[in-house]
Amino acid sequence: MKLSVAIITFNEDRIIEKTLNSVHDIADEIVIIDSFSSDKTLEICAKFPKAKVIQQKFLGFGKQKNFAIEQCSGNWILFLDADEIPDETAKKAIQKIVSSEKTTFKVYNISFNNIFLGKSLKYGGWGNIKRERLFQKGTGKYSEDIVHEIFLTSENVDLLDGKLNHFTYKDIHHHIDKSNKYTTMMAEKMYQRGKKATVLKIIFSPFYQFIKSYFIRLGFLDGLVGYYAASTAAFYTFLKYKKLHEL
Repeated sequence: MKLSVAIITFNEDRIIEKTLNSVHDIADEIVIIDSFSSDKTLEICAKFPKAKVIQQKFLGFGKQKNFAIEQCSGNWILFLDADEIPDETAKKAIQKIVSSEKTTFKVYNISFNNIFLGKSLKYGGWGNIKRERLFQKGTGKYSEDIVHEIFLTSENVDLLDGKLNHFTYKDIHHHIDKSNKYTTMMAEKMYQRGKKATVLKIIFSPFYQFIKSYFIRLGFLDGLVGYYAASTAAFYTFLKYKKLHEL
């Protein structure tokens, strides 16, 4: 088996069908680790013959992704979040790599096209994001962080052609809801690492985050959505440190 696509899900019925449609033709199998979704996610996944759904209590993003990797049978793994859809250039590049007898690299980054409330963000730090998403099985694993996990590998990493279209949030309510959950997990992660939040950090870190996103990284060039992204990034920073302070 050449290519396994791995995805972790929880209540992703707004986007999962588009994601599965985008990779069904290039995947030999699609491994979905679902954290007991209560919406139509499982019903949608059942439409796709290559999709294998395993339900697993959420262990934190790092451990959940490593569990998904263990279930993959393919020599290559394309790891996607449920709201990430590769464009045609990326799909062709992936097919070329996995069908090659020998490749120079075993791990590949891919650039993101972050679509935030209907607009592709090019500035504010959003426009130059890259993540390891395609790799040979056995060449790495994710850190066991509850949130904001990273891919750990000793291999040299190349950049894949094309982009991942990242459809971040369906609306502002969805964004704020996810930010609340993520900041709680982030505060727990920092607390476990012995970090502390001083009053000065709670006050000034959000201010600096806004300045960095909106002015230093030119977020204002993305218009009103750029302002919204910078403002909510600052609020995310405030919540993260305030929740850590409570802990």
